[in-house]
Amino acid sequence: MDRVWSKNYPEGVPADINADHYASLLEVFDESIKDYASKTAYINMGKSITYAELDQLSLKFAAYLQQQLGLKKGDAVAVMMPNLLQYPVCILGILRAGCVVVNVNPLYTPRELQHQLLDSQAKAIVIVENFAHTLSEVQDNVKLDHVILTHMGDMLGLLKGSIVNLVVKHVKKLIPAHNLKKYVSYKQVIAAGNAAAYKKPVLVGEDLAFLQYTGGTTGVSKGAMLTHRNMIANLEQAAGCLDPLLSKGNEFIVTALPLYHIFALTANFLVFMKYGGTNLLITNPRDMPNFVKELAKYPFTALTGVNTLFNGLLNTPGFAQLDFSKLKLALGGGMAVQRPVAERWQKVTSTRLVEGYGLTECAPLVTVSPYNLPAYNGSIGFPAPSTDIKLVNDAGVEVAAGEAGEMWVKGPQVMKGYYNRPDETAKVLNADGWLATGDIARMDDDGFFYIVDRKKDMILVSGFNVYPNEIEEVVAMNDKVLEVAAVGVPNESTGEAVKIFVVKKDQSLTDVELIQHCKERLTGYKVPKLVEFRTELPKTNVGKILRRELKG
Repeated sequence: MDRVWSKNYPEGVPADINADHYASLLEVFDESIKDYASKTAYINMGKSITYAELDQLSLKFAAYLQQQLGLKKGDAVAVMMPNLLQYPVCILGILRAGCVVVNVNPLYTPRELQHQLLDSQAKAIVIVENFAHTLSEVQDNVKLDHVILTHMGDMLGLLKGSIVNLVVKHVKKLIPAHNLKKYVSYKQVIAAGNAAAYKKPVLVGEDLAFLQYTGGTTGVSKGAMLTHRNMIANLEQAAGCLDPLLSKGNEFIVTALPLYHIFALTANFLVFMKYGGTNLLITNPRDMPNFVKELAKYPFTALTGVNTLFNGLLNTPGFAQLDFSKLKLALGGGMAVQRPVAERWQKVTSTRLVEGYGLTECAPLVTVSPYNLPAYNGSIGFPAPSTDIKLVNDAGVEVAAGEAGEMWVKGPQVMKGYYNRPDETAKVLNADGWLATGDIARMDDDGFFYIVDRKKDMILVSGFNVYPNEIEEVVAMNDKVLEVAAVGVPNESTGEAVKIFVVKKDQSLTDVELIQHCKERLTGYKVPKLVEFRTELPKTNVGKILRRELKG
């Protein structure tokens, strides 16, 4: 496929980047800490730390891992917590020790946690006490040498931290009983790190930085091996797309997506560290009223999220009254952005909702819509600099322009492979470096790419391909709909039929009304045959709707 898009890049966006700009992520950290030492790096629950404080705390953490725990370069260390000030300290500390970060979803079940700890061969874990009961259930089945236990309020100061820990444990009762046999506290680690000597490791681009596990929504969760070079490349690619928009030392990014997710890890943690930005960490974004109260306190300039998060904010009282005068970037990814949500977002905030596309295996950015388009155009934009894309049919043959095909990606951000899974790696990554994404896309004459749908989620009705994203977008156009998911269900006459699961915004909504709404906007075989109303839809902790669970 001709690189049509390269001729249409917005002014200032390079066609290529230097993936070897830094030898490792440690150089990125050192540069930002030096340039922005006195600036606020993170804020959480009203407490802030500067880049200089982040530097000192992470070095103490790194020294402890090296000297007290005896961890070596390449050893895996798991981190299992929501967005707290401890998170960036731990990530920086692990990487600065030369170790590999294994991000763990804190809502994992014991079975899922056990799989990830065994699969990654993690030597240690940092875990918040709220989820210690999960670890205690599998502690005899895994090979962890060390457990570091932290509490929600550990970095909020003595008085506030004590109050938060008291409320979390005794008032909200968010800490189930556990019987961890051996652990050291986060505060003890930082204190002991004071006396330990840190030794900066020699790292190169091909050294592993993260074992980033895929969501596991389509089978066993696999660890994508992301190297320092992969992450630096993606950081440079994102910066290449956003450089004309962002101002060094002056950005304020809202981080509601969890840092253990690849989207927030790269877009919020790494990109905005490079720009010397301030990260507002939201620990519980599902509490929308309190989330909006937090937003009201700060002059935020950027916000990342998934469609359900943006939709939730738009439907939370008080959000529309916030001051959006400083907001310059709202970046959506993780799942398809729906046109009604994007259009309403622009109307309320006067800022366009920019859609990007990525996947864990690509660290994650693959494409992003130009930030300076006048309005949402339904596309995922152009490939990031130094990224090649081709669309192929089931035989692996490239399709003609305008036709839909599976998206294959090649670039310096593509993972090394799945950890200890050569067979699984071979299924998606060929010898020429092309990664098969499993997503169906098309490209228009101007080089814009459009995600049609997940290959696995496609519904086959009487031999016709029906893509859930299209159905969901049409249903979401109805003002009485809050959320929707479309799946295929068995049907005797058509093979599969479309079924939609809907959460109402207006309780007067009926299935007859919804089906009529769809009939007016969709060809016959795409119209839902079944409607089921729910009070909520199953989602990943990032907010991505789990169609698979609805089909189950």
